[in-house]
Amino acid sequence: MAKKRRRSRKSSAARRRRAAKAPAPSVARPRPTVARRSSRASSSSKSVDFSTEYHYVLGDLKRIAIVAAAMLATLVVLALIVR
Repeated sequence: MAKKRRRSRKSSAARRRRAAKAPAPSVARPRPTVARRSSRASSSSKSVDFSTEYHYVLGDLKRIAIVAAAMLATLVVLALIVR
């Protein structure tokens, strides 16, 4: 994760002055080209076995369900105690 930096906010007048001082680009930018897919590449796509790719998801879902059930049980117990 990238480190966040604290930068001081500049006034809008300072930004306008800096934008006015910025020179116009002298060289025209080339237009981006669109990459085309070949028909052979799209027809030979491999099938993905999701059970092997995402084997860890089931464990995470079980852990989330256990934590949610514990929180719900805690809320129910606290509601009975408060009454």
